[in-house]
Amino acid sequence: MSAARPLTTLRTIAAIAALPLLALTACGYGSESKDNDTSKVAAEGKKLSADTVRIGYFPNLTHATALVGDQEGLLQKELGGTKATYSQFNAGPAEIEALNSGSIDIGWIGPSPAINGYSTTDGKGLRIIGGSASGGVKLVVNPDKVTSLKDIKGKKIATPQLGNTQDVAFLNWIAEQGWTVDAQSGKGDVSVVRTDNKITPDAYKSGSIDGAWVPEPTASKLVAEGGKVLLDEADLWPDKKFVITNIIVSQKFLAAHPDVVQAVLRGSVKTNTWINANPDKAKAAANTKLQELSGKPLPANVLDPAWKSIQFTDDPLASTLNTEAAHAVKAGLLKQPKLDGIYDLTLLNKVLTAEGKTTVDDAGLGVK
Repeated sequence: MSAARPLTTLRTIAAIAALPLLALTACGYGSESKDNDTSKVAAEGKKLSADTVRIGYFPNLTHATALVGDQEGLLQKELGGTKATYSQFNAGPAEIEALNSGSIDIGWIGPSPAINGYSTTDGKGLRIIGGSASGGVKLVVNPDKVTSLKDIKGKKIATPQLGNTQDVAFLNWIAEQGWTVDAQSGKGDVSVVRTDNKITPDAYKSGSIDGAWVPEPTASKLVAEGGKVLLDEADLWPDKKFVITNIIVSQKFLAAHPDVVQAVLRGSVKTNTWINANPDKAKAAANTKLQELSGKPLPANVLDPAWKSIQFTDDPLASTLNTEAAHAVKAGLLKQPKLDGIYDLTLLNKVLTAEGKTTVDDAGLGVK
């Protein structure tokens, strides 16, 4: 791949990537949609050091730990008298902006925006404090136009947005094929078309794209429209595991309210345990929450295959985050970031030990 030109600053990525959100605001999907207090009854138990903790996540199946924890009240249960409120986001830059401005305290988010958010604040804005999910990303194509991976050359393939986790992964895969694409414009041997996940199925049906490298449930929505899975990104990673969703926290909130952060992490760990022990019930709970947020549930032919492709894990899979950062640098979307200190897994490992589970590693990128 020819030498890619770096962005002037990482903030440029966030600014460009956040632009589609402005158009969505009128539809009720702005940078921050309604706050949802989904604790079905008043919280019981002792209040922790904060009255409220504000939690952000995406209405995506890759954020099912948050969806299920919210829907089933599993996060609130651990918080006792401290009230959890929830905000939904459509993209990482908007959630990072909310965290930096103090609109939320804790969030579920993908690796690329977490890296960007950490770098743009010179390591002072956030910490990654836990894992949530692995996998759930696929390259889906129109089988009438694309029959093999080599056929991707010359085609129009969608990713969710410039510089997001899937965009970086696809650009890296393109480079590994020996093809060249300008990361900024998306033009080259493959046309990379940045398209919001909400719009991608319609773009596919209209023929304006030939396929997409997207997370679930968008991938399965395309399959339901006749698309074919040409590649599961998990097959490109050792042990078929790579981070798709992390848990982040404002460093300011972590310092002021470690007991609240630990309670949220305890709720996340217990939610993942419940999800893995009760996959059908958990899938239904996630779909119920999605219906509440979007107005309609996912149909079974989308929900079932999408759910199967995601692994729910407390491990942040730190070594894969480092690799994803390297991919972004190689694509020219990121200057070499300093990721030392991006993780603080102290509270998570306390929770895991108390729950009789194996502790997790920060790949040398933890707080010293």
